[in-house]
Amino acid sequence: MECLIVIDYTNDFIDDNGALTCGENGKAIEEKIMELVKTFNKRQDYVIFAIDKHERNDVYHPETKLYPPHNIEDTQGRVLYGKLEQYAKAHPECYQMAKRRYSAFSGTELDHRLRERHIEVIHLCGVCTDICVLHTAIDAYELGYKIVIHEKAVASFNEDGHRFALDHFEKVLGATIERG
Repeated sequence: MECLIVIDYTNDFIDDNGALTCGENGKAIEEKIMELVKTFNKRQDYVIFAIDKHERNDVYHPETKLYPPHNIEDTQGRVLYGKLEQYAKAHPECYQMAKRRYSAFSGTELDHRLRERHIEVIHLCGVCTDICVLHTAIDAYELGYKIVIHEKAVASFNEDGHRFALDHFEKVLGATIERG
């Protein structure tokens, strides 16, 4: 069994006015992500939207020292970006989960949900290639999942970090890179 995990494709990470935006790099992958979501959902594979969630004024979270406040609970910044939000509302079978760290596995029930559905292969897309997608892939590798990264459906703040992560996925984690 397989699943698709869409990581942090929210207004704060994609929209021009987002608090921590990838901008055009992030916008450029919207159609490919939508194509993947529709394909996986049509095949009745598990589709997960892993969405960063932070509390307002949380001085204890380590990201507070690294980034401006972003994906604050109950704000527009945390809403899925563009067409994805409309699709998610129309398809409640697509699971939306909150995450508090870079990895979608850290402190969540994701591994349990995947194992109870007999998922062995996870497909990853979203942002940021070299941060949350990378950390999710590393944890997936450590947990024994096969990993597929969709190159045309991941983006980051800068090309160097993006390229580093793609190389790392393939050469260090043994991930399959879907180039199309």
